Order: sequence, then C-alpha cells, then structure tokens
Amino acid sequence: MKLIMKHRWHMVLLAVLTTLIACGEAPKSEGGGHGAAEPVVEKGEHNGRLLKDKNFTLELAIFETGVPPEYRAWVYLDGKLLKPNEVKLQVRLTRLGNKVDVIDFAPQSDFLRGNSVIYEPHSFVVSIEANHKGTVHRWKFDNFEGRTRIEPAVAKALEIVTETAGPATLKETIDVFGKIAADPSREREINARFDGVITGVQVVLGQTVTAGQSLLTVESNESLRSYDIKAPIAGVVTRLDAKAGQQTRGNALVKIVDNSRTTAELAIFPAQLARVKTGAAVTVNYQGEGLTGTIDQLALETNPNQSVTARVSLNKPIPLGAQITARVQVDEYEVPIAVKRIGLQAFRDFTVVYAQVGEEYEVRMLELGREAGEWVEVLGGLEPGTHYVTDNSYVIKSDIEKSGASHDH
Repeated sequence: MKLIMKHRWHMVLLAVLTTLIACGEAPKSEGGGHGAAEPVVEKGEHNGRLLKDKNFTLELAIFETGVPPEYRAWVYLDGKLLKPNEVKLQVRLTRLGNKVDVIDFAPQSDFLRGNSVIYEPHSFVVSIEANHKGTVHRWKFDNFEGRTRIEPAVAKALEIVTETAGPATLKETIDVFGKIAADPSREREINARFDGVITGVQVVLGQTVTAGQSLLTVESNESLRSYDIKAPIAGVVTRLDAKAGQQTRGNALVKIVDNSRTTAELAIFPAQLARVKTGAAVTVNYQGEGLTGTIDQLALETNPNQSVTARVSLNKPIPLGAQITARVQVDEYEVPIAVKRIGLQAFRDFTVVYAQVGEEYEVRMLELGREAGEWVEVLGGLEPGTHYVTDNSYVIKSDIEKSGASHDH
C-alpha cells in the first residue's frame, strides 16, 4: 500500500511540475518530453522525410527491411529523379552527449545508400550536406525519440536516482523454505545421577534457567541422602517429566535448549540439489528481517517429500518451529557491465534504461544477459560509465509517453 501511495504521489507531482514547466516562457523538451507538439513532417514516396531547397529535393529515409537500419536517399531536381552518381551526400548525426556519427553515401540502383548502421536509439540532430554540380544544399533538423529534459530541482522533487553503469558481481540465488529448529549441540537431556525419589522441583516448563541453577532435588535410594540436579547449560526448559514423590528410574527428567543460537532447516528439492553446496551463503527471512549464515550441513537422508535438509546456524533466538523462507547463493561471477533491475523499463519492443546527460534523459535499448538478485548483465546497448536512472525510472517513462514521442523515419 505504501508503494502504491508513493507511486501515485510521484505521478501527481509530475503532472503539477509538468504543467508549471509547460506554462513557462520556453519549452523544456526536445521531441520526447514537455513542450509544443512536433510539426508535421512531409513524406515522400519511399516514406522518407522530404527536404527542399528551391527546385532541389532530397528524400531521406531509414531503411531496415531485411537489413540493419541504414539511410537511403533519393534526389530530385524539378521533380525529376536524378541519377545517384550525380550527387555527393553526407549526413552527420549528433547524439546526446555530442557524439557525432558521420555517414557517407554511395550510388546503388536509383538511390544513395549510407555506409553505416544507424544504431538505436534513432535520436539525434541530423545535419545534411548534398553537393550537386558544385551547388551545396544544407539542412538541419531534430530527430528525437525517447528523450526528455527535466530540471535538476524537478528531478530531486520526483526522487529520481541515477547510478553509473559498470562492472558488477552477480550472485545467483534460489528461493527455498523451511523451519527453525534447535541447534543440536545446544540441547541437553538431564537424568538423575543416582536413582531415587524426587523431593523437590524448582523449575516449571518454559522457564529460562542459567547454568548451575538447581532444577530438582532427589533423595538417593542407596544413601538416602538428598542432592540437587543442576542445569548444565543456560537455556529454556522445554520438557519436564518430574514430580515430587516420583521415582527417577533412570528416565530423562528435564530437557534444556539454549535458543540463543538456532538452526534453519531448509528443504532442498532434487532439481535444486546439484547447485547447492556446503558453505553456500544463505539469507533467511524471518518477519521481514534478513539473517545471514552459511550451509553447515546437507543431510544424507531424503525426507518423505523427497527434499534434503540443509542446516544453517543462526545467531538469533527465533521461536522453534517458526516457518521461514530463505535465499541460497548457488553461483557468483563478475560481469563487465550491469544495471540494476529496478531501472529497467519497456520502450517500443525493447527493454531499456534511461541514460542521463546533464538535464536530459534518453532511452538506451539493451541486449541483456544473465540475471541475479538486483542486477542484470548488459551485453550491448550501453557504454560503461553511463549515468542511468535507477529509482523511479517509471517517472521518465511516463513523461516520454505523455509527450507522444514517436519512432519517425
């Protein structure tokens, strides 16, 4: 409920701050955030953008049918298609962070074909220079997608958090369940040293006792002398089979359990067993608290439900028999670059994070690898050292979606 309320508060705050920004003197967005709607782009017969300079027209399109995305261009003079070898064309793409991709073109069939793949996101300032018989034609326009600008004060108010993408240690875990049991090394069953009649009982069931405290008084059958039976360890009386006037008869009279340390008994099923090893790190969850330990022992016998018991010592007095869940670490490895799972969002058909450059945020389409805990390995789409949004990344997603940002070729 708290998370839902926090999410709603963020969305209300975003709406208010967006309204305040939109009502200011100048828009704060570039093709994917707050501000005025983008002008309608005139398209040509190849669904490319038409760029005109008097009687000279260039149609520029991103083509990606059966090939990686690339630029293709058709050139017209007085409405007639020119031969591609009559025009020298170059396109410069200036991406967020002022990284520039230079694309040269070569004739092919009736069009000019770019010599570089246009990698995602297709978000950049496009600068074009076309030379036809010594006359140079230039155009420049914004082709932004998945981008927005948020002022630092607004980002702080929305609790947007960023981190730096880089190497990480991924720790793979499996989820298991179990219960709390007594530590076998901290249990004592107590008998009378000399059989006789019990003449006094100094404790009650459930009582906490200290080491050396008197538990029972017994009158020996042989010597008729009385002696006290004392607690060999500190702990709790968990069984009391002694009453005044009763003969001891060699029976176990008292059981004491030291519950300052307990054992988590975890059920490991056959599909998990090959990956679980003695010494593996474990986090036991009890009433919202994470208790750490390692697997001390894997039982040799199989339980009726076909699981094997893994035992983990815990330095905490948890009630015996309490039901618990736990995460057992089964692998650990280093990866060159990873991002936190909390920062992942969906954008078109991609899984993305939002990179931050100054006050601007823009999608980065990711190729993902292994997942472990809070981390996800990145195989492509993000450069090491990139600042990306972790907490409250949905705020950026909402702001971009609200603007109606499109994938315009």
